[in-house]
Amino acid sequence: MVVKHSYLVSVLVLLVAGYCTAALASATATTFIVGDDQGWTMTGVDYVAWVQGKTFATGDKLVFNYPSEEHTVTEVGKTDYFACAGGNALSNDRSGSTNITLTAPGTRYFICNIPGHCTAGMRLAVTVAGDDGSPPGATTTPTAGDAAGASVRPAMGSCFVVEAIAWAMIKLALS
Repeated sequence: MVVKHSYLVSVLVLLVAGYCTAALASATATTFIVGDDQGWTMTGVDYVAWVQGKTFATGDKLVFNYPSEEHTVTEVGKTDYFACAGGNALSNDRSGSTNITLTAPGTRYFICNIPGHCTAGMRLAVTVAGDDGSPPGATTTPTAGDAAGASVRPAMGSCFVVEAIAWAMIKLALS
């Protein structure tokens, strides 16, 4: 009887370890090149469409590539994003390669603050999912006029559920 229990315990431990390792691997940070091969540019990229189908989570990085001094990556609030106004910028960079780490759930807004560039389409809104995998705040479907919103990554909570079930089964097996 002890051999059966030891075997069952070993199998359960391996299953839980494998499941949770896979879950952790899928939860690692992702680096997104804004605009893909075209980069941060005034023509050829629809940034509203670019965010669609992408999942943004805490720890992910956005990389903006552009000719230095020709564009800016200016982080602004929601109102300034829709007004294409950079006067109250939260940050501003003209280096040609701007790296932004998404550090918290919520929506982050970026524009090019060169006159006329934002109104021509150089603006990006990225919604970072909450720690539970759900988008922060109300859930709405983004429209062409609202770049907010991106798909959401599955939560790590499922790993903990599997662990709890495995430990309950182990306890039953050993009793």
